[in-house]
Amino acid sequence: MKKVALFFLALSLFINCDKKAQVLSTIEIKNALNIDREFETVEIDISNFEVKNYKISEENSEEKIIFQLVDTNFDGKNDVLLFQPKIEANSTKKYLLLSSDQKQDAVLETCYSRFVPERTDDYAWENNRVAFRTFGPVAQKMIEDGVKGGTLTSGMDAWLKRVDYPIINKWYKKAETEKGAYHKDHGEGLDNFHVGVSRGVGGIAVKVDTSYYFSKNFTSYKTITTGPIRTSFVLTYANWDANGKEITETKHISLDYGQNLSRYEVALKGTDTISVGLTLHKKDGKTADNNNWISYWEPLDDSELGQGVVASDAYFINSEVYLTSKKDESNFFTNLKVIDQKVIYYAGFGWKKSNQFKTQTDWESYLEGFAKKINNPLIIKIL
Repeated sequence: MKKVALFFLALSLFINCDKKAQVLSTIEIKNALNIDREFETVEIDISNFEVKNYKISEENSEEKIIFQLVDTNFDGKNDVLLFQPKIEANSTKKYLLLSSDQKQDAVLETCYSRFVPERTDDYAWENNRVAFRTFGPVAQKMIEDGVKGGTLTSGMDAWLKRVDYPIINKWYKKAETEKGAYHKDHGEGLDNFHVGVSRGVGGIAVKVDTSYYFSKNFTSYKTITTGPIRTSFVLTYANWDANGKEITETKHISLDYGQNLSRYEVALKGTDTISVGLTLHKKDGKTADNNNWISYWEPLDDSELGQGVVASDAYFINSEVYLTSKKDESNFFTNLKVIDQKVIYYAGFGWKKSNQFKTQTDWESYLEGFAKKINNPLIIKIL
């Protein structure tokens, strides 16, 4: 785990020798909370600049800050610049966006995602702390046609990694020659998280009366970006039925460096509320909730796992444990409002064996802090 940390440290301490840098804008960032903040991504609109190379630095500092450029509308021009400032409690910092005659030095693509046709048609994503996958139309059709090896679910699978470098490509490659390779821990982690038809970690449902309804597998995807700060992509689903309601669903999912939770922005038609679920597996864990978050902490093989969903005050309604004798259909749900045909929430996990969280209390403290931050975002001004 030290390699990536040392790489980023060396890059951040590299003294800039760019003689032609020009200030494009000054960015003032205020942290109004009494806690230090890092690993929160700031997005800067650069669509109006005709600049080839950029640089970000703290005011009165020559230290380089890692950033990522994103072409959000696929027109061949970068629209947004991403970076992650470190802001102490109750403080304000200024950063400079500059033009440069130098490209940013090569950085590790820690936040990564891709479609995986060699494993039926998964879509997988990861950062330096966690990894996930979900399942596409070929896997669905295999189940419907009675072909072995398919998967029928719109639930979210958790890949329990315990290294801070990318593992998706490595694990899938190993599975090509060793069947089920990523279901065993070879020192980097494993996939021992069962999804089935459950919501996994953060899949959605629509509740009608006392029953929950949900989509099948995604039907198409679009990768937006990968890089050192963020990966993001869009999954589209076929319209689906919730007891007579026709539901239209598209998920825009992103995962940022340093976070355990993916961000879900779900575009919806046909419902005023949704339920975001955490699978209860063997029902031998502990549920908890507090205002904006829900948690499920459970034993898992030789370790323990915390799952969580967080939403802001604007979306959060309440939570509900749904227990049933039907296989994989017991979930812990948080019910959220649909506002202007969309919902935003965050879902993910923490694995004790990764040494990121040692106890249920540690995990729930992380969720509490995360909720506090999304309800009190960094205050950004372009000067």
